[in-house]
Amino acid sequence: MTPPVKRRSGQHHGDLRRALEEAALELVAERGPLGFTLAEASRRAGVSVAAPYKHFADREALLAALAERGYREQRERFVAAVARSEDPVERLAAFAATYVRFAAEERALFDVAFSAGLDKPEHPGLATAGEELLAALLPAAAGLVPDEEEAYDLLLRVASAAHGIALFLRQGLFGVSGQAVEATAARAARTARDIAAGAVGRSDPAG
Repeated sequence: MTPPVKRRSGQHHGDLRRALEEAALELVAERGPLGFTLAEASRRAGVSVAAPYKHFADREALLAALAERGYREQRERFVAAVARSEDPVERLAAFAATYVRFAAEERALFDVAFSAGLDKPEHPGLATAGEELLAALLPAAAGLVPDEEEAYDLLLRVASAAHGIALFLRQGLFGVSGQAVEATAARAARTARDIAAGAVGRSDPAG
């Protein structure tokens, strides 16, 4: 006779959604965002395989919820980081450094956001979360290049550089010691400063 599924302590109907998200994050950390099924997430959470359908239509819906969560957590971290300075260049540097730390410290959320292959038009909440993240960061770039299109381009270039540096860190190119994260965050900050300086130089008529 098969024993009943044992729920984790405190894991009842009221926190089923959160329990499934946490179980999915554990599986993403172990296997990547495409390496598990909704049934496996259910078993990891200690609930029946039918339970997730109260909140998620399928695995992609669960991953989309995690991606939204990742965007919100990034927004909170980035806003807090850029708020520590009034200098637009240093605000962008702080954003880049925090981006690297997030990629290193929240590996599963980072992977879901960028490697899950989500069909974004099917999950409008993702677009909303992304727009809110962008809106929170654009003022830092706009402090250097007031033109909205140029500010967006500047922010995109800083983010792209930070993303690439974060991936190199994840792949061990900058070492695997405990100091590697902060050293790499500092590298991202320096790169952001260089990009910002170049943008200011191009926008300066006297330059």
